Amino acid sequence: METLNAPAATMCAAVLTAPGIENLHVTEVPVPQPRPGWVRLKVMAFGMNRSEYHSVTGQAGGMSYPRVLGIEASGVVDLDPEGQLAPGIQAVTMMGGMGRAFDGGYAQYVVVPREQVITFSSGLPWEVIGSVPETLQTAYGSLTTGLNLQPGQSLLVRGGTSALGLATAALALDMGCTVYATSRREAGLELLASRGVVPLHDGGAVAEQVRRHHPDGVDAVLELVGVPTLRDSLLATAVHGTVCFTGMLSDAWTIKDFYPMDWIPNGVRLTTYSGQASDLPGAELQRVLERIEAGALDFLPVHTYPLAEIVQAQRDMASGRHTGKLVGLPWA
Repeated sequence: METLNAPAATMCAAVLTAPGIENLHVTEVPVPQPRPGWVRLKVMAFGMNRSEYHSVTGQAGGMSYPRVLGIEASGVVDLDPEGQLAPGIQAVTMMGGMGRAFDGGYAQYVVVPREQVITFSSGLPWEVIGSVPETLQTAYGSLTTGLNLQPGQSLLVRGGTSALGLATAALALDMGCTVYATSRREAGLELLASRGVVPLHDGGAVAEQVRRHHPDGVDAVLELVGVPTLRDSLLATAVHGTVCFTGMLSDAWTIKDFYPMDWIPNGVRLTTYSGQASDLPGAELQRVLERIEAGALDFLPVHTYPLAEIVQAQRDMASGRHTGKLVGLPWA
């Protein structure tokens, strides 16, 4: 089968040769060739995630070097040797070992297993499409599998101005839920309020603030800060409510001397969520893209970087310089 605008023999990619930002370089590498069961995508945009920060700082498991970073990518099918996906079809991919076990999406082309490709059709700009896949997968999975959130219920998002926090709040508001979300900064509180969320200043404890609005506690809490705020999040939750531990913005991974009967209030459920491409239904991706295109869903602020500026993008992500999703454009 012919490729889509048959690529040259080499491409540009962001390669990490060892832990440390000084070991991340944009360089030319061979265009990857798909093996049986895999397909090649021409990457039009790639979202940047906390996962790559963990890789750069040496906190990620399952890494081998040198490695093209990136746990997600958006673009078009370039080559499926077995002909199941036609060239030019819009597609996204994520997770499954991308950027750790095999080369990921910080590149002009990527090859991935066919089963982790989700196709769609959209007229949105690529930078907007590129902000959606992994963030939507995690937000959708947290709300459904992790929290079983129902229309009209109440939700607290801990770490509300992160890309995932903003996206999850947007989806919950779209369901008709009441959403509270936290930020440590005044600008973050203003952003949350502008998006229809009830903002709560987070100095480490917000359970008392939550119960001023909901004396019995909220129905659900999405925990994105992690271990330092988890206990307080549990205290903000109603009996039969659920806390879903999805993120670790604090980089604190474990709980020392965890005593469940002391930490978890009576009747409150504690769950986790970490999903794959197979956990995002294609119909949900299509629905969200259509809602965004129609102006009915304010999903995320987007900040773009050309591939050549990937090191600066990583520094900006680590420092929290921008609110929203950082997206790379490999052809810019």
